[in-house]
Amino acid sequence: MRTITLINGDGIGPEISKSVMDIISASGLEIDWDIQTAGADVIEKEGIPLPERVLESVRRNKIALKAPVTTPIGKGFRSVNVQLRKELDLYANLRPCKNLPNVKTRFENVDIVVVRENTEDLYAGIERRIDDNTAESIKIITRNASERICKFAFDYAAKNGRKEVCCVTKANIMKLSDGLFLETYRNIAQNYPQIKQREILVDNLCMQLVQNPTQFDVLVLPNLYGDIVSDLCAGLIGGLGVAQGANIGTDCAVFEPVHGSAPDIKGLNKANPTALLLSAIEMINFIGEKSYAEKIEKALYKTLEAGICTADLGGSASTTDFTKAIIERL
Repeated sequence: MRTITLINGDGIGPEISKSVMDIISASGLEIDWDIQTAGADVIEKEGIPLPERVLESVRRNKIALKAPVTTPIGKGFRSVNVQLRKELDLYANLRPCKNLPNVKTRFENVDIVVVRENTEDLYAGIERRIDDNTAESIKIITRNASERICKFAFDYAAKNGRKEVCCVTKANIMKLSDGLFLETYRNIAQNYPQIKQREILVDNLCMQLVQNPTQFDVLVLPNLYGDIVSDLCAGLIGGLGVAQGANIGTDCAVFEPVHGSAPDIKGLNKANPTALLLSAIEMINFIGEKSYAEKIEKALYKTLEAGICTADLGGSASTTDFTKAIIERL
């Protein structure tokens, strides 16, 4: 039995965590969950949103499944997500965006993988207030971080039978910072002649994604663009409620849904666990239990094909109804 850290989050986090744990248990895969709390709910008790015990758990177990954690806007503590990525050096954010059965969207056959650099760019958090009317943020792009994220994207493409890796920048304007990212991409691409290379400006990419998204395969982007574009791609497949994610480093990997903690529906049994479940399926594949991953994914797909879904996807199923339906199809 493998021990995996579960950060059960706040808001709807504990509800969807229970759903996913129940589904995995019903599949027959035995996991010893090392349950850890983080975020707004632990500040009163421990004074910080990300206690050291959480980091120690992930470092010890190497793999974690994380439910959403609230991040205040414009005030309060820094994002737990960002801190986790920095502390554990989870340099690659992997966001597969693929159409799901019976989830109505504007486009069919979307199958895009967004690979986002996770540790620097404007998200390095180097900011200062110059005076009462002016603040500045510093954009950091390094060759080392650019090399490893571009290599990650090409390695992923090669391993998963992908045909193209497209580099997304704004190098026509930010010639030094984005220019360095693009230069690094070109250098790394030379080692993968079997994979097509493509370059595009981020504004043009966004326009083309909402016109013809099926033309794209794997996208590799600096941190800020990757954050924005990955949510855009989630919209192409049904929204954040079905958007999975993974943050992967050299030593550890944390799998998590993209959506927030939705405190407005906390405790109402309305939350959609699909994104966390898809993240868990990705995690189960990652640890080498492919047969269980396929089994759970098939049960999820059959549930959606039967028209059983939560309110955010136009259905009437509660969280527990949806969970039960998946378990029945296992």
